[in-house]
Amino acid sequence: MSKKRLIGLLLLVGTLSGCGSGDSMESFGGPTMGSTYSIKYVRHAGLPGVAQVQPEVEQILTDIDRQMSTYRHDSDIERFNALPANSCQTMPAAVLELVRVGEQLSEQSEGSYDLTVEPLMNLWGFGPQGREEKVPSAAALAETLQRVGYRHLRIDGDRLCKDAPVEVDFNSIAAGYAVDTIAARLEAMGIHDYLAEATGELKARGSKLDGSAWRIALEEPRDDQQVVERIIQVDGYGVSTSGDYRNYFQQDGRRYSHTFDARSGAPVLHNLASVTVIDPRTVMADGLSTLLLILGPEKAWDFAEKHQIGAFFVIRADTGFVTRTSAAFDRLVGVKN
Repeated sequence: MSKKRLIGLLLLVGTLSGCGSGDSMESFGGPTMGSTYSIKYVRHAGLPGVAQVQPEVEQILTDIDRQMSTYRHDSDIERFNALPANSCQTMPAAVLELVRVGEQLSEQSEGSYDLTVEPLMNLWGFGPQGREEKVPSAAALAETLQRVGYRHLRIDGDRLCKDAPVEVDFNSIAAGYAVDTIAARLEAMGIHDYLAEATGELKARGSKLDGSAWRIALEEPRDDQQVVERIIQVDGYGVSTSGDYRNYFQQDGRRYSHTFDARSGAPVLHNLASVTVIDPRTVMADGLSTLLLILGPEKAWDFAEKHQIGAFFVIRADTGFVTRTSAAFDRLVGVKN
């Protein structure tokens, strides 16, 4: 679906041995959204095997790609993006749901987070139609900003409408939505001990085969090697990390990441390197990690505290990295539902 960054989260599966009950740990995965997905679950007696579960999961991923991909011209959202101003198009319920999630995040962030940043991504060279990673001219930026703004979108029944030639990009929430949808399908199949991951966004519930908790390693935000910053236990929560250290370019001594503030139309330039968010809904963890990364270390901290968001911040400093956690993060880590 996208050239999604696989950032920040390592799965620590641990032992695959059981306790003689006949239960087993099942796992499968494959390519998706320009990256990969993986599913691990404990198969208790009477539960379906991989041959039944994998097609269900891959159908969900196929549907989401067909509906929301900005890297295929025949997707529902790209057909909408190609429409001129003052147009409407009937959309799947999933697309409308994500537009509503995006609107909520935009309102909360006073427009810093915005689903309609695809023209900016392309202008700066990060999007599906981007040609060269470089700082654009002031005139080009001003022209492009005329085609950005979540308030130009409107839902009318089962139709998505726009009053300006805006283009929607779901890359900041689609993977989280995919994980939530997969988790719901697993639950419906009677599977309640699982870890579902897509492009680095994940959700875990229950326990591993040996009864221990699912453990997630949070990476230090480095692009040269993987270094574990902290290990957390997760049960019933989605986890998402957003960072600026895997997709960026440098020009005239300045570093420009693929994370944009929609109000300025430019990549953020602060020293917040990555944010991990824990939330019962992975789609919200996905979107909020991006929102907080946009805001920067001080505003993001205040936002997380105000809205009681479980957030783990990694901030660049002269001596390396420093970390900070919100009060909600400290409460949630290791807590079982």
